[in-house]
Amino acid sequence: MQTFESFSKQLDLQTGVLEPVECVIQRRLSDMRNIYIDEEARERIEREEGDRLIYEVFVTKLPEKEGHLSYGTTIIYPGCVGEEFHITKGHFHKLRNRAEVYIGISGEGCLIMQSEDGSFRSLKMKRGTVAYVPPNWAHRTGNIGNEPFSFFAIWPGDAGHDYGAIERSSFAKVLVVRGGQAVLIDNPKYAQDK
Repeated sequence: MQTFESFSKQLDLQTGVLEPVECVIQRRLSDMRNIYIDEEARERIEREEGDRLIYEVFVTKLPEKEGHLSYGTTIIYPGCVGEEFHITKGHFHKLRNRAEVYIGISGEGCLIMQSEDGSFRSLKMKRGTVAYVPPNWAHRTGNIGNEPFSFFAIWPGDAGHDYGAIERSSFAKVLVVRGGQAVLIDNPKYAQDK
């Protein structure tokens, strides 16, 4: 049996950065083409500002195997595409029966969850919020504040990520700003049977 060595990292409780940095995944507006419903706003931003950085994920490289726990932090930068808040792409776990835990580090966010049968839940998050994503639920987060929203996530090493299911059908609700408040509205791109 192979022994895996223990180690530690430093989590910056102001920014959400995990150091030493091993791997950073950046998601820019061009990576989110099918995510936002307001395609005109997305195209205008790309023309006027270029390829805006939406969020970064600081990943700790661990074996993607049963028995291990994977973890990392996500930082979603403030902003909107049209009325839609900056959000993550969202995913199911490849092994649907795997759960995940989020811990809010800074800023304000909204965790959006949806099951394959279309059931929907959302939870507001801030510094100190501990949110549980049950097995069989897709999840994405949005920044609903004026500063970066960061959170720590931990999930089973063998869970995997299925982004394709969300790219095909999307989420039933979209996180938008209305009257200065974050609200969820019906998503015209949502297709439950895809």
